Amino acid sequence: MDQNVKPLKPVILLNIDSLMPEPLEIAVQTGKAPALKFLMENGRYISHMVSSFPTMSVTIDSSLLTGTYADQHQIPGLNWFDTSKNEIINYGTGFRETNKSGLRKSVHNMLYRLNNQHLSENVRTIYEELADKGIHSASINSFVYRGNTPQKLQVPGLLRGLTRFKDGQWTAEAPSIFSLGVFSKLRKRGVATQIAAGNYKYTARELRHLIHRRKLPGFTFCIFQDLDFRIHFKGPMDIKGISKIDRQIQKTLNLYSSWEEALNQNVWMVMGDNGHAPMGSRYRDFVIDLRKILKKQRIARIQRPIRKKDQVVLSVNQRMAYIYILDDTLPVSTVTEKLKKDARIDIIAWKSEDGVNIESGMRHGSLHFSPGGEYSDMYQQTWHMEGNPELLDLTLSSDNNISYDDYPDGLARIYGALHSQSGRFIVVNAKPGCEFKAQSTPFHLGGAAHGSLHKQETLVPLLIAGTAIKPKYPRFVDMKSFLLELLDR
Repeated sequence: MDQNVKPLKPVILLNIDSLMPEPLEIAVQTGKAPALKFLMENGRYISHMVSSFPTMSVTIDSSLLTGTYADQHQIPGLNWFDTSKNEIINYGTGFRETNKSGLRKSVHNMLYRLNNQHLSENVRTIYEELADKGIHSASINSFVYRGNTPQKLQVPGLLRGLTRFKDGQWTAEAPSIFSLGVFSKLRKRGVATQIAAGNYKYTARELRHLIHRRKLPGFTFCIFQDLDFRIHFKGPMDIKGISKIDRQIQKTLNLYSSWEEALNQNVWMVMGDNGHAPMGSRYRDFVIDLRKILKKQRIARIQRPIRKKDQVVLSVNQRMAYIYILDDTLPVSTVTEKLKKDARIDIIAWKSEDGVNIESGMRHGSLHFSPGGEYSDMYQQTWHMEGNPELLDLTLSSDNNISYDDYPDGLARIYGALHSQSGRFIVVNAKPGCEFKAQSTPFHLGGAAHGSLHKQETLVPLLIAGTAIKPKYPRFVDMKSFLLELLDR
């Protein structure tokens, strides 16, 4: 097979971390985002793309690039517990928590184990499938990058003490064109200014380098990370961050004789990856400390190996958390009954042999569901259900159709999180305005946070310009097949 197949039009997908529909629309309407306005007016705008769960970047990007939820790609969150190895996996949360978990270990998890060990071998990324078809691809600034081209990565001298790589070097299977901050650069003199990863200017310059040198492959995936950091502290309606990234997109479109010509030559897509929920400002009211709720249990401490007497491990992903029960003599019901006493926890979920159980600290009753059954949703997924559907804000019609509201595609996404890993554990979800805390967990009082199943963090925008084709369903798990359809024509 020809190993350099040229698609009709290269596809450029720009992922703006934490881009949300309402602030995007305001930025466009007020003239703060001319490039995004041009793409919106000359293409298709979908305001309600359904993200993954938990709504944390590594899980979301894994879903986007593999076309599967976490039950298949097996990246449960930014923070989780590997029962097979009896260790906490942290890919880099707040500095205090990461430092206590082991900075070198967390860096190694993010830079190496995420792609080479944790991302399931039973799924294939879009990079791997495109390479099979002879179509080259590029990954710029994404920590989820698995492809099938060996790429050498290098840790700068000053940072080598933070890693486990011999001489600061390692080889990873990645796309044929690969950029990841200081570790792998397309422009040899490029400077990554946001810790070790590239900021929004760095990402845009790497993309412009490909366009200027006429090296743009069939598919290019770029991540702009800075907006997420701003929103955590400034709140969800921060427009200035969108405007800054838009200026970089303008400069990129300006490489063509006209912006219209940029659309003639390429398919351009811009999307968010997760939304944010505004946080309350009073610690006592809005921060849910799981250690206090489970104070009678022996909770593992993150700075030391798991001990035989530890009963529970807490892995917080901002507005959702995994609660692992290590003690076989401790019933799941003992833990769920304590969780139900806190009215700020809107979903408490755990798996059983015959499906998934749901209870709540906010609503009465219970719900049990499993795949396959008499009920059907808009994604042509079928489900068996017993109990109170209001726990997941589901509406059931007389002809057994399911409608989602507060928790888009909630059944599949909860099922995905609960089957993303082995072990006995509970998933908890915080109501809007609240987030979870465990030992040294970062929290965002007066700012914003994400991670939960709620529509505030789930529904994100997608702009598509340069093609009339759209995804079968407005979900991240449908993006891979959509992109393959565009590129394999």
